Parts: sequence; C-alpha cells; structure tokens
Amino acid sequence: MTEQVTYAQAGVDIEEGARAVDAIKGAVHSTYRPEVVGDIGGFGGLFSLAAAKQMADPLLVSGTDGVGTKLKVAQMLGKHDTVGIDLVAMCANDILATGAEPLFFLDYVAVGKLDSGAMAEIVGGIAEGCRQAGCALIGGEMAEHPGVMDPDDYDLSGFCVGLVDRPAMLDPEAVREGDVLIALPSTGLHSNGYSLARKVCVEGKTAEELRVPVEALEGASVLEALLTPTRIYVKPVLSLLKEVPGAVRALAHITGGGITENLNRALNPAVDAVVDLVAWPVPPVVRYACDKAGLSEAEALKTFNMGIGCVLIVAPEKAGAVKAALQQAGEAFYEVGRVAAGEGTVRYENEGALL
Repeated sequence: MTEQVTYAQAGVDIEEGARAVDAIKGAVHSTYRPEVVGDIGGFGGLFSLAAAKQMADPLLVSGTDGVGTKLKVAQMLGKHDTVGIDLVAMCANDILATGAEPLFFLDYVAVGKLDSGAMAEIVGGIAEGCRQAGCALIGGEMAEHPGVMDPDDYDLSGFCVGLVDRPAMLDPEAVREGDVLIALPSTGLHSNGYSLARKVCVEGKTAEELRVPVEALEGASVLEALLTPTRIYVKPVLSLLKEVPGAVRALAHITGGGITENLNRALNPAVDAVVDLVAWPVPPVVRYACDKAGLSEAEALKTFNMGIGCVLIVAPEKAGAVKAALQQAGEAFYEVGRVAAGEGTVRYENEGALL
C-alpha cells in the first residue's frame, strides 16, 4: 500500500493560506470603490463600467509590472509593508501616461513558505498603494512554491486596468516644437536600478551595518533610503488634467532606463526633448548610488530616474496655468526643458553639471 503524503507534507499549508486570506480582508475592503461588485473569494473580480456610457469613445488601458530586486532589500530588512506601494505605482503610473484613471488592480504573490503575518504586511502595502492611486484591489493570488523558492523568498506582480475617453487621451503624436517639459520629483530610486544599487550599496555588508545613519543620506540609513516607496502620481496629475484641460499633451513615467530611455517614449518622430541638467536637484540616495557605482553622467541618466519620476509635456501657452495649478495644490515641480525639432530622441544641455 502506498504511504499517504499530504499537501502539507509536500510544503503547502492550506490552513495558513486561509489565515492569510482572513488577515488581508480589511486591507482589501479599504480600497473598494462604488463600482466594485461582490467580495474577495470568488473566481473573478467584478467591476461596473456603467460610467463609461458617458464617454464619447471609452478606452480600457492595462498595465503590468513587478517590483524587481528591490524585494531583496525588503527581505534583508524584514520590512514588507512598503514594497506593495511600489508594485501599484509601477503599474498605475504607467497607465497614467495615457491620461487614464486607474480603476482596479490585481496582484500575484509567490512565496516559498506562506506566513500569514508577512502576507498581511505585503498586501497591506498593496492596499495602501491602491488607496493612493484611487483604484480598487479586486482580486489576486497567493501561491506557495516549496522547493522552487527559498522559504523566506517572495516575488510580486501587479496588473492594473484604467479608463480614458479617447478625445482626452494623452498622445505623443500631439507633441509639438516649443512645448514645455515640466517634471514632478521622485522620492528616490523608486523601483529601478536595484540590481546595480544592491551590488554597490548592499553587497558585502551586514543588516546592522546597513541600518547605521549615513551623513550623505541626510541621516537616513542605506536600507531606509533604498526602501523609500515609489511615488504615485495619479491623483495630482488627474486633478491637473481636469483643472487645466488640454494643457498636457503627453506624459512620460521615468522608470527603468532613466530619463534617456523613457522620455523619448512620449515623443513623436518629428521632435526631440531638450533637457537642461541644471534645472533640478538630485536626491541624496540617487547621488549616493551613482557615487558608489562610479557612474558617468550619461550612464546614470539611463540607469536611474535622477530625481524625476514623471515628465509632463505641456503646450507653451498653458504652461503658466499648469505651474499655477501645481503650486496651488502644493505640488513640487521643475521646468526642465523644451521640445525642439528632431527625431524622437532625448538631448541634454549643460552636460556634466548634474553629477
């Protein structure tokens, strides 16, 4: 007779999974919008699109992303309540580049060994990100992968769906020579360049060493600085689009590849973005990582965001109104350049002045 081997003996704890679901219910419910239909636990998340009937040509916009190796820093510190914000930010900021309002979000959490307490922290961070983005967390998956992942290891993926009316969509084809580049600052490295940042800032050091305050980081520790969550730009940008309609022609979310390889995605082939490298300050953690890596300015500009998380391409006649609206809302911003005739690339002025 074959000896019975249970699912738990194979490494999957169904009871801990049930406890994890109970632990996250409150966080999930805190993100719900009126359009959410039903509750967690079904086979699919339901969301009403009745509001789209008021649009001339409603478009659904989707985006997916992860957090990357920033998770390794969180795992080293044992701090899991902020990386979920990064997860939502990377997806919601991307679909914002079309002018879309994020409606709902789904997550996928893969773990080596399920721990309901740690899962509550992770999903709590995702819920906080959803609240910041104004979208509902309507579904997800917790997958336990014994034998494939180390017990303390986990990975995150996110999926966001938004809505925009085609006549109001932000479009690189609308960008014209003379447009103004207005940047919104980042909160640090966000979630990009961490394979390099970890190599030069974390490798070979103990957790205790990484918790020591660093003068170059304005008194923060390396781990604190590296775990600062990605800023979510949804609410201030959507508010701006309503307050100054027609002002923003296109938007670039500055992620992996830095300014050099993201701002060009908001351009058409007839124009270039000309960025002035003396127009904004570099955050301490970004400068620290660049210094530790010995990066050239050109290499840094295509690795990290260099202190800019989002660039608005604005019609020149409405730039003053945009700045006034941002200032009234208490939003920091920098005018960092202009659009010139070109070939769809990013060019820099005052090279050598940023680093």
